[in-house]
Amino acid sequence: MSLGGLGLKHNSFIGSAFFYSNLSEMRPFVKQKEAPASAPIVDNSGGMWLKYIDALRSQAKFHSGMSGKDAMPAKKQWIKALVADTDGQIFELDGYAAVGMAGDARLQPLTTADTINMPYGGELMLLPGRRPLVYRIADGVIEELAENPYAPGEPVFPVALFNSPGYVNTWTAAYREAQEARLLPLFAYAAVGWHRGRFRTAALCVDRERRQDLRLMPRDRVAAGVEAMRRMLPGNRLRRHLETCALHYGCPAGKNFFLGRCEAPLPTARTCNARCLGCISLQPEGDISSCQQRIAFTPTPAEIAQVALAHIRRVRRPVVSFGQGCEGDPLLAADVIAPAIARIRRGTRRGTINLNTNASLPDALEKLIDAGLDSLRVSMNSVRPKTYSAYFRPAGYRFEDVLTSIDRALSRGCHVAINYLNCPGFTDSAAEATALEHFLGAHPIHLIQWRNLNYDPLRYCRAMASAEAGGPPMGMERMLARIRQRFPRLRHGYFNPHLGRSWKADGGPARQTKQ
Repeated sequence: MSLGGLGLKHNSFIGSAFFYSNLSEMRPFVKQKEAPASAPIVDNSGGMWLKYIDALRSQAKFHSGMSGKDAMPAKKQWIKALVADTDGQIFELDGYAAVGMAGDARLQPLTTADTINMPYGGELMLLPGRRPLVYRIADGVIEELAENPYAPGEPVFPVALFNSPGYVNTWTAAYREAQEARLLPLFAYAAVGWHRGRFRTAALCVDRERRQDLRLMPRDRVAAGVEAMRRMLPGNRLRRHLETCALHYGCPAGKNFFLGRCEAPLPTARTCNARCLGCISLQPEGDISSCQQRIAFTPTPAEIAQVALAHIRRVRRPVVSFGQGCEGDPLLAADVIAPAIARIRRGTRRGTINLNTNASLPDALEKLIDAGLDSLRVSMNSVRPKTYSAYFRPAGYRFEDVLTSIDRALSRGCHVAINYLNCPGFTDSAAEATALEHFLGAHPIHLIQWRNLNYDPLRYCRAMASAEAGGPPMGMERMLARIRQRFPRLRHGYFNPHLGRSWKADGGPARQTKQ
């Protein structure tokens, strides 16, 4: 059914969420069963979260002596809280506002000023083993719900949103874990609510390019592209692998290759020298499932060059990228990738050849630059060694090696970006924000790609705090504004850019402003 298409009343059904019946399966429930239109409000909290109210008042969200309803600042309106029942049905709760969370450190009742309309392509998700935190407007308290306040005895669950590419989550969905809670699957969990017939989410847009807009990727056109590439590259194993990515896993990058648009993936590496907590292609410990299967072979330089040249020759602003979600780290396959890049450059000078990597092997990276690599994107969850290592769990390299690779790439004239994996409560902490400023001053990269970290947000923030304390969060919007102000030439986005001949003059490195 079309979400948001029904008239609303107390606790009325407005859509369906994905429910994870186990950690390796996702299925939508669409059974439509309305709860009673109204019922006595009961205290389901098991304890109110009153300690946050003083902090909220100090942030000028309330005026002393006023109720929560009366204290709403002018031109701002609460967005209604959403919860889901055991069938995955989503309900809005009259009298309750949605709450955003930043790790264990901060809770924030959400208004229209804190949120945007849900971007196209977002997916609503139910979070099992957890209880929603909502803001009871009448008396200004944050409450933990164990059951539906309008239907006592009916359990409810938090609802989160997996936002579309190009949008940075500013708050995660607010909840408390029940005793039986297991690690959440590998998605990012933005706060979401309901206002005037539409879903709203705590996010901001950093990249408006429609590179991964699913409306531009109809399956019939993707299938036609697959058939065309089968005829063009009949024996190419890499082409065959990308078919699985596009048709089975729904990978937007794989689809774009067969559609002849934007950026094409060139997965190559079977192994990795990091053991990332949120690796989407390999989860050997079994607590959570990987999202896709890692490539099981190493394509030859000829196979790689065939796929890359087929893409570059038919796209107006082509990008081809090594280092995809379905592989390990491409620097471990440098002996194959270097001759592949050389083949591509013998065939054409057009297009941007990009490498997505952990940047752990500076000497291997230099071989690729010698062969003709144009662009480097380095994945980092943190610019602090202890918290970087707590997430990436390096095997045979150090954080200093990553910095060395960045500096060498900059000195060789490569475009350099960091793939900054962000999570509210950690990324916007005082220590991380300060460290990022120091990093940008010392390593003048050209672009930050803001990517929502696909990992259980509460467990992640706790793991990082165990590695090194970060201090209170300042808020993602404030952090981005601070970075923009101090480094005005630094670009912010989501996608790997096509580099024209004038990219250095147009983009330039980040420059530290005068103090």
